[in-house]
Formats: sequence, C-alpha cells, structure tokens
Amino acid sequence: MRTEVEIYWKPPPPEWVTLNSDNSIHTDSSHASVGGLIRDHTGRCLAAYAINLGSCSITRAELRGAIEGLQLAWDTGHRRARVELDYLCAVQLLQSLDALDHQQTDIIQRFRELLTRQWEFVVSHVFGEGNKCVDHLASHGHLLPLGYHSMSCSDPALLNYIMYDCQGISEPRLILNEG
Repeated sequence: MRTEVEIYWKPPPPEWVTLNSDNSIHTDSSHASVGGLIRDHTGRCLAAYAINLGSCSITRAELRGAIEGLQLAWDTGHRRARVELDYLCAVQLLQSLDALDHQQTDIIQRFRELLTRQWEFVVSHVFGEGNKCVDHLASHGHLLPLGYHSMSCSDPALLNYIMYDCQGISEPRLILNEG
C-alpha cells in the first residue's frame, strides 16, 4: 500500500547548514556530473558547485558530490552540517563505517578523514522533490569542462529554485508503506 506525502526542502536549525547534493547521469554514455548547494537556516545560498566527472557510476558520482560539498562546508568555516542526498545507496555507504565498496575505497577514505575533524554533521536521505536546486546544478554540470566549478548563488535559474524552497512549496509523492 502507498501513502501520499508532501515533500519539500526543510531548513536546518540555526547555527547549522544544509548541504544538498545530487548527480545527473546520461545513461547512454555514463557521463556524470554532480551539483551541490550549501544553505543556512533561512534558505540563503552560501555556496554552490557543479562538477563534470566524465564517465563514472551513479554511486561514485553521488559520493563524490557529497565529499566535495563537505570539504567546501569545512573550507568555508561551517562546523555543523546536514548532508542530504536522494540516492539511498550512497547514504547507506556513508552512514555505515564498516561498509566497504571496493570501487569507492578512495572516496570512503576521504569521508572517514572528514569524520576525524572537529565538527558535527549528519548524512540523511531525502526524496528528489526536496532536492530541486541541486538537480539544476547537476544538470548544468554536463555543460562545463571536466572538473570542479564554483557556481554563483545569484544565478537566476538557481534563485527561482531557492525561492520555491524557501516558500515551503511541496510536491506530492507516493511512498510505499513498510510492514
């Protein structure tokens, strides 16, 4: 049985930031890009990025977006961060310190190094409807040269998505009931 729920972006508590990250994969070529966005409790964009990764798996793309976003949060002085991803497999890999995906060892090791720093962060799953800003950034990443690119928080298309989120506009989604 399925239940309809309303999905929307939820701001972090004061003193925290939210890092949303998402990937975009062209299935015909496995060409991947990711986008990420760091916002404060008011929804204001603090930093945004897109990465053209070339060819890679969806898991690697999602993990890479999260790790780069965490590094950006650290580098910009944020010490409390919520990391929200819409790819459950990546969330589970990052939440399980015992998990070892041999194809992602280097990224998991970078994540473990980030854990040793003096800060607080949590990794959680969100549905894609709550991640629209970074969906835009990830799609844009395909148009950029290979590598990491800092993006402007004042990009008009991105601002429209941010405004949508800040207004608390939701979208319905059917969720499979457990049990």
